[in-house]
Amino acid sequence: MSRRLPPLAALRAFEAAGRLMSFSKAGEELLVSQSAVSHHIHTLEASLGVPLFVRQVRAVSLTPEGARYLATVRQAFDLLVEGTDAVAAATKATVRVSLLASFATHWLVPRLGRFRARHPGIDLALDPSVGLVDLEASGADLAIRYGQGNWPGAAASKLMDERISPVVSPALLARGPAIAVPGDLLGHEILFSYSRSLFEWDSWGKAAGLDLATARRSLLHDYNIVLQAALDGQGVAMGRRRLIGDKLATGLLVQPLSITVHAGIAWWLVLPRRKPSRAAAAFLDWLVDEAAMDEFDSSVEVLL
Repeated sequence: MSRRLPPLAALRAFEAAGRLMSFSKAGEELLVSQSAVSHHIHTLEASLGVPLFVRQVRAVSLTPEGARYLATVRQAFDLLVEGTDAVAAATKATVRVSLLASFATHWLVPRLGRFRARHPGIDLALDPSVGLVDLEASGADLAIRYGQGNWPGAAASKLMDERISPVVSPALLARGPAIAVPGDLLGHEILFSYSRSLFEWDSWGKAAGLDLATARRSLLHDYNIVLQAALDGQGVAMGRRRLIGDKLATGLLVQPLSITVHAGIAWWLVLPRRKPSRAAAAFLDWLVDEAAMDEFDSSVEVLL
């Protein structure tokens, strides 16, 4: 047995006109003419056999029947929206990414608009984490980590190389002591972020011929904290060029020494043993494309 339902277009016109109390405003909202709204409502009234509006020269108002029907129509529209959202949410894919908070803040998030434009049906769930994650246990689709890629039991592939050099705030340079040669760094607090090994400073010190054993050190949990401490003039941070390019360009941070090191330090993709989902594979492809576009300044001196 077929149900007796009014045309959807007529219901939309009635709901808009009843909510706005204006046929002309309803037409503007629905991108149709005032006469089209009026025609839809006449059709609906004829179908129901009762008037829904009291028409006056410059205004309209709902009849008692119209007010009751408007409440029913709005409730039905709310249910339709709720059901539509539920179906859309069920079909939308989510990619779970474990990554360093600093990488998310300074590299990934500024680029996510391009990912959403390319893949509007994929949501990202970013999980900031410092330690090496167990992808099988955590349920993450992939992890992005920083280092030399020599993690036991991890299937890591290089996403992009990193270049490092000490950076400071202009205020620290102005306050002194001066930093003209690597040994001058020992006159300042050296800022470290959490790591199982201090590979950044060790690699740079080896390339620069600097023994950091006697350096004054502040071991901070996260690289975001290290950067903030450096911006505040509290010490010398190891600058990761992928993350601080904007701060160097604007002069918020400066590189007092010309020695820049690339010694196998990179950003890595760590993948689970299972085959990636279609959504995870799409995110990985986009991530690789973005990394390929993020080129270094070729004028920077590099020690390998």
